[in-house]
Amino acid sequence: MEVLKINNVTKRFGKYIASNNISLSVKKGNIFGLLGPNGAGKTTLIRMICNIFAPDEGDIFLFDQKVNSDTQNRIGYLPEERGLYKKIKVIEQIIYFGTLKGMSRKEAENAAVYWLDKMGATNWKNKKIEELSKGMQQKIQFIATIIHSPDFIILDEPFSGFDPINTELLKSVILELKSIGKTLILSTHIMSQVEELCDEICMINKGKIVLSGNVADIKNSYRKNSIILEYSGTIDFTTFSGIEIISDIDGRAIFKIIDSTFFKQKFIETVNQNADIISFSNETPSMHEIFIDVAANENKQA
Repeated sequence: MEVLKINNVTKRFGKYIASNNISLSVKKGNIFGLLGPNGAGKTTLIRMICNIFAPDEGDIFLFDQKVNSDTQNRIGYLPEERGLYKKIKVIEQIIYFGTLKGMSRKEAENAAVYWLDKMGATNWKNKKIEELSKGMQQKIQFIATIIHSPDFIILDEPFSGFDPINTELLKSVILELKSIGKTLILSTHIMSQVEELCDEICMINKGKIVLSGNVADIKNSYRKNSIILEYSGTIDFTTFSGIEIISDIDGRAIFKIIDSTFFKQKFIETVNQNADIISFSNETPSMHEIFIDVAANENKQA
């Protein structure tokens, strides 16, 4: 079942096209990665999903209805730019955000107590926001995002300000939300988290979709042209045509085959003249490497 459907959406700000004929869908119970360089158009798209902006062209449907004030209450949105009130106590602030989403004060208070305990923040419930560390403020912002148990959750750079321990805590909570049927959009620049958490991704650059699909399928599609070579000795990779070196450190080189002039057997024979090959195999690239590669190719074509 598709929870979110975006059909041919375009958004302009004057002559600038922030979203250019974008179509995508997000399945129920999935974690969907929304990726792209800074200024790619991710935030504009998120704001249209949240009904903050209206598209100039196309339609956005959430839970089979066109986005409106009703669908807004089924969304939990953690923006990259945080929005907490510095002078208000933590518990009162969370309760306030819950009531804005239609909860009674008692319901919001019970949920706030539960989530403060789960996120290891109970001892700070009577502190003012300005008294908290950046990481603790991030926890409170996250709790405020999900206090009303939304069915659809959008997290924009949710790990910002977290140390490794709290990063793992948040990851576990995100996966727990997925396990109970919540649908999430995760926007992050940390590709290792994309690999770990996301089922599908969409990468946007300059307002256009440049890569989308299942994470495992995308990685496998890039695998055929990526080689990992372990060797001892010396290799001058600049003498070989048809390849692009990604890295060459301490006898471990990673390179891409970029055109048909590359001939594997001839390469191995030439390398063996000055070095010993320990292993030569196809490598499955990381999402970080794929992200960099796609962004670089798009910039070349611009």
